[in-house]
Amino acid sequence: MEKASKEEQMSKHSDVNDRGPADSPEYVETVIIGGGQAGLSVGYHLAKRGRAFVILDANERIGDSWRKRWDSLRLFTPARYDGLEGLPFPAPTVSFPTKDEMADYLEFYAARFDLPFRTGVKVDGLSRQDGRYVLTSGDRRFEAEHVVVAAGAHQIPKIPAFANRLDSSIVQLHSSQYRHPSQLQEGAVLVVGAGNSGAEIAFEVSRTHPTYLSGKPSAQLPFRHGPAAARFLFPVVRFASHHVLTLRTPFGRKIQPRFLSHGAPLIRVKLKDLAAAGVEQVPRTVGIEGGRPALEDGHVLDVSNVIWCTGYREEFPWIDLPVFGEDGRPLHERGVVVGEPGLYFVGLVFQYAASSDVIPGVGRDAEYIAKYIASREPKGRSMAHALAGT
Repeated sequence: MEKASKEEQMSKHSDVNDRGPADSPEYVETVIIGGGQAGLSVGYHLAKRGRAFVILDANERIGDSWRKRWDSLRLFTPARYDGLEGLPFPAPTVSFPTKDEMADYLEFYAARFDLPFRTGVKVDGLSRQDGRYVLTSGDRRFEAEHVVVAAGAHQIPKIPAFANRLDSSIVQLHSSQYRHPSQLQEGAVLVVGAGNSGAEIAFEVSRTHPTYLSGKPSAQLPFRHGPAAARFLFPVVRFASHHVLTLRTPFGRKIQPRFLSHGAPLIRVKLKDLAAAGVEQVPRTVGIEGGRPALEDGHVLDVSNVIWCTGYREEFPWIDLPVFGEDGRPLHERGVVVGEPGLYFVGLVFQYAASSDVIPGVGRDAEYIAKYIASREPKGRSMAHALAGT
């Protein structure tokens, strides 16, 4: 796969990236917030329908949301299911791509289909004025008829409030900051959170540090993850998560609340793998005593490092619109926001199906939203006119 260079992409978009804050607001028919797999998928389907749009991404390069994860991370899904529509993933079908391979694929995908995007643009405000959506990024301003929020809800690390009472000598990181064991100092490590991130990170750091894993996983897949599963079992899992566990089926509607409130089952690294590696499983971490982490059973651990694998908060504090329920989640019907015509979400957990927030399933929701947008009559100037300043 030939990767578009950063210089080529910056040159291609330099006419808009170099605009200063003194310029008037830019109008685009549709703004897609987020250049990950969800945002690119929406862009692909809008481009197929000839609709004007731009993708705004806060990172320096398309794919950076993957590049910034820990170094050893690999996808759980085999390459057969990791490609977006129109471009298969360039790897053996039963292999599991690295996070950097996924990042480079997304960057190539955007270039291959000539999707218009701006990097380094972090949207910090979304409101509605005079019948249009107004997006701000610092002192830059965009106006749009349609806005697709594809940035993912899990952008704000969730760390317990008591974490700031840890002794200052203890190195503490959230999983979003962890890259490799060399970031840690000598001594024991406590990994808090027994989801997939916690299990994989605990397994890795146990090679160089005495390691505790705090918490209990919600479940474990009952088969061994690997090429054999990719060939024979993943097709079944994919079918079930994509076609059975949906909001159209009674069982899907029944199980959706569990997906929203519980973590995913352990997939690659299981409890027996952790035990074999010498990782000691301990109860939940519930507070701090004497500057050290305190467990639910009353024990206090003497550790030198703590890694918080406690997930992310599902919040969109930059959206100034009445589109959230009492639980803080967007009120929507298959991604179409209730009460705010022209506002959409893609990539939410169980947005329509159990597969909605993962690569093999996001494309269907993206196509649904793109079709919905295309069914509405275009308004205002086209993006081409806006970029030309006419």
